[in-house]
Formats: sequence, structure tokens, C-alpha cells
Amino acid sequence: MVNKHSYTGKTYEEAVSKAKIDLQELEENLIINTKEEKKTLLSKKVEIEVIEKREVKEYLKKVIKNLLKDMGFEIDLEITVNNDTPTYRLYSTNDALLIGKDGKNLKALTTVVNAILTKEINTNYRFLIDVSDYKEKNDRRIEILAKKLAREVKMTKVEVKMDSMNSYQRRLVHNILNNNKYVYTESVGEEPNRCVVIKPRD
Repeated sequence: MVNKHSYTGKTYEEAVSKAKIDLQELEENLIINTKEEKKTLLSKKVEIEVIEKREVKEYLKKVIKNLLKDMGFEIDLEITVNNDTPTYRLYSTNDALLIGKDGKNLKALTTVVNAILTKEINTNYRFLIDVSDYKEKNDRRIEILAKKLAREVKMTKVEVKMDSMNSYQRRLVHNILNNNKYVYTESVGEEPNRCVVIKPRD
């Protein structure tokens, strides 16, 4: 369970200020949900629910470890944080099974953990789960391919359709080529065959 703290104030800002003072935390280290907002002719009251991100980080660690233990996996777990997004890197004696074909088991694990967390904290919280450095290597491979294809499109002025990808991989390609002066990207098709098209700029 994650500790949830309630604070009230005449305004949202006042309630948040109380939370920051009480928990001795900066606002960026807190997850804040508005629980209730009451207005009358003479007064206004805002109630918020506050969760500390460090607690969510530890809660996630326990959820992942317990899930995998129940599935028969013995794992070591390492947490790194980049741009406020924690990555839970797993090391096991059977990484291939944890990852699955084309990362399907890893994706399923992430989906289950995300569902448990969302139910617990009642909001979205961005995190990544990786096995050894599978996702990191895969991201690097996609980056190299996207840049190579972008160069081809720049030279030939002919659009290129990439293989179908999941939403995370598509977003990665969009972000990589977002500031490219010569090409732009669009997602086309329906899931699970949705893919990215790299097009030349006019």
C-alpha cells in the first residue's frame, strides 16, 4: 500500500503549500490529485490527495518482485531515474523467457504492473521495466534505423514505411526525427499493424 495524505485549503495552491510544508518535499516530488472542491456563496474548500513519488518507486519495486516471485523467477532489480522516469532493470537466470518473443512477455509484465499501480494511486505514473539492457539496446537499434532511413528519404525524396511497431516504439521514432529539417513522420494503419512513415519535407 502507498501512503496517501489529505490536505485542504481555500485554494488548490494553499492545499499544496500545506502538503509541501508537512511532507518537507518539493512539488515535483509529489503526485497530487484533487479529491473534492466545494463552493458556497461565502467560502470555497479544496481537498487534495498527495502521494510521495519516492513511495511509489518503492511500491513498484515490491509489486514487480512479488509478481515475478509468484511466477517462479528469481531476480535482482536495479532502479535508475532519467528525466523523472524510473527504469526498473531486471536481471534473472532466464532473461530470454522474461523478455519473450519480440519483447511480448516484458510488455505484458509492464501492462499488469501498470494496472496494479493505477488502481492503487488513481492516476497515471510513467515508469519503464527493462530486462538487463534489452529495451535500451532495442531503443538504440530503432534510433540508428530511423536516422538511416531519414537520410535515405532526404536523398531520394521518396517516403519510407517502417515495419509495424508498438506505441512506445513509434513515439521513439517521432521524437528522434521531430527536429529533422528534411523529413517528418506520421503514424498510419490500425493496431497491431500500425507503423511510422518517414516523409520528405517540401
